[in-house]
Amino acid sequence: MRRIPLIGGRPLLGIAVCAALTLSLTACGGDDDGGSQGGGGTESLEGRGPITFVTGKDRSGNLKKQVDAWNADHPDEQVRIIELPDEPNEQRQQMIQNATTKSDAYSVLNLDVVWTAEFAANRWLAELPEDEIDLSKMLPATVGTGQYRDRLYAVPSTSDAGMLYYRKDLLDEAGISQPPKTYDEMWDACDKVKKLPEGEDADCYFTEVNKTESMTISAVEAIASAGGSVIGEDGKPALDTPQAKQGVEFLVDAKEKHMPEEAVTLDTEGGRRHFQSGKLVFQRQWPYQYALANEDDGSSEVAGEFAVAPLPGPGGPGVANLGGHNLAISAFAGNKASSLDFIRYMTSEKAQRANLLATSQAPTIAALYDDPEMVKKFPYLPVLKQAITTAEPRPVAVKYGDVTAAVQGEMYDAVTGKKSAEQALTDLQAKLQPLTTQ
Repeated sequence: MRRIPLIGGRPLLGIAVCAALTLSLTACGGDDDGGSQGGGGTESLEGRGPITFVTGKDRSGNLKKQVDAWNADHPDEQVRIIELPDEPNEQRQQMIQNATTKSDAYSVLNLDVVWTAEFAANRWLAELPEDEIDLSKMLPATVGTGQYRDRLYAVPSTSDAGMLYYRKDLLDEAGISQPPKTYDEMWDACDKVKKLPEGEDADCYFTEVNKTESMTISAVEAIASAGGSVIGEDGKPALDTPQAKQGVEFLVDAKEKHMPEEAVTLDTEGGRRHFQSGKLVFQRQWPYQYALANEDDGSSEVAGEFAVAPLPGPGGPGVANLGGHNLAISAFAGNKASSLDFIRYMTSEKAQRANLLATSQAPTIAALYDDPEMVKKFPYLPVLKQAITTAEPRPVAVKYGDVTAAVQGEMYDAVTGKKSAEQALTDLQAKLQPLTTQ
């Protein structure tokens, strides 16, 4: 996903490794050495020839350009793109279906960063030779997302972190010179904007609260911004806290009082269209929207009228969720040597620079965030780099599908009023307990 469609200030690598080790490893087939499980390990990365690249939908057209350039230089190692649906849950299910049948139809997988532990533990990925991939130029937080049990299974391709998009033109008109740092400042700014003729019909705020992966992301951000966590550092659910309750009550209150009426039916793209139509004052969104919302071809009503800031929180800046995508090799793919070379090509600084220019997706190469040319074109890059550095990951779990389904269900019940925030958290704590028990 641009998410396509990751906090706390703790190093992600440490969290990922520790959390993964504390979680249930029943899917690992009983092998406890953390070795070459998904397809024989690095020694089996052999074979050259045509491969497939399995990914979510690319609306920019840049992916095809990059693959076409590869194909022009590698006539005997042609890459065919296989596009999956927009929704991450559907992407994950199709990849799992391919893996469980041990099909060789998928070669290189474009994985959401949070799937690494699940896919590696189930032996669906080939281990990658870390000494043959230059990870030193990448943001440390992104490198950790490709590792499982201290081994490398995926290479960071794009990163992601939520930011606050806001209508700078409307805030300026209302006499507000700075974006909000707290929720109360955001609501106060909305009240002032809605008194303007240009803002009276606009909705105040939107973050995704539909029953999809995006709900897990919204919950992680809200709880982390209040100082809590879905899963504690000990790998156990940590939802029986005042901080978790404060975070969920923010989502409930925001959905009830400040979001569009159709909020529970809007996905990432729906939220983007709502913002670009001029109907939102504030929006939590990924970096990919920046380029699309600034298009001057008539597709955006807010081109040149918005800006980006860190997410607000209860008493100061909030915490973003660490997102992004990593490239991995299916354990069952043929031509793994070609697949590895293609991954190196797609994650190179040259390729990431071109992708940033074409799509505004967050790179994983640290130097691009400080490049004067890039910052001039994408002024949000310093904000984004800080957000990624301090971001909170979604729960790192071998049984991630079950974990996120539980979070989505209970949080949806809370924001739709079926349960109180307190009851939803109590029920979620109980559901997550067996999923995170050794």
